[in-house]
Amino acid sequence: MPAFFLAIFRKARALLTTYYAYMLEYRAELWFWVLSNSLPIVMLGVWTQAATSGRFPLDAQHFARYFLSVFIVRQLTIVWVIWEFEREVVQGRLSFRLLQPLDPFWVYISSHIAERFARLPFWLALIVLFCWLYPQAAWWPGTLKVLGFLGIVALAFTLRFLLQYTLAMLAFWTERASALQDFFFLFYLFLSGGLAPLEVYPPLVRAIAHWTPFPYVLHLPAAYLIGLPVDLVRGIGAMIAWCALLLILNRWLWRRGLRHYSGMGA
Repeated sequence: MPAFFLAIFRKARALLTTYYAYMLEYRAELWFWVLSNSLPIVMLGVWTQAATSGRFPLDAQHFARYFLSVFIVRQLTIVWVIWEFEREVVQGRLSFRLLQPLDPFWVYISSHIAERFARLPFWLALIVLFCWLYPQAAWWPGTLKVLGFLGIVALAFTLRFLLQYTLAMLAFWTERASALQDFFFLFYLFLSGGLAPLEVYPPLVRAIAHWTPFPYVLHLPAAYLIGLPVDLVRGIGAMIAWCALLLILNRWLWRRGLRHYSGMGA
């Protein structure tokens, strides 16, 4: 048994170090990738200003901390696997992956995890900058809360990855699977709390949102970090349920898709 886990550790280390070095080759582009996900910082300025002249459930300080937390969550949970998988299927490069004694799932997720470490210095620098511009956004929630937050973010990343990777399976049947991601991204922005905290939405919209996976990949970890009241047990249970459902659907589509992919002569 120890030899089994040692073999897994060696494979994981090889994948992560390889893709970390690969991502460092694109460190200049990583800066632009970080900036392209800075919409929460823009919303931070909008909502903190609105809070000074309007009546909202949150004050300016809570808005500032919320959108700073959203920025952090988005940096830690960003996923692009659908574009990579679609390109490999369309170009036939997936065939080379299938020759390897490892499910491509682990290759894709390793590249995503390695990319988190490669972009870390860039978004930390942005956090320092915006805490200087918005001093009310700077705070320390406590070590235990930060550790709990990282655990929730890890689960949120898993959920978002499985959601996009499952959509990516449709690339076996269509050359524009990424168009579905663009369509779902609109719902993601609105229902996840990326444009505004769910606390400012009407009760009906909040109820609908909680039946989707979107609030759990963004609003839940951000709200937990700044101390907003959240049903953590229900939220984590919903995340696990969605992950299990998507994993089952993903494996079913994967098996069906491989048969279709082989039938096309790849």
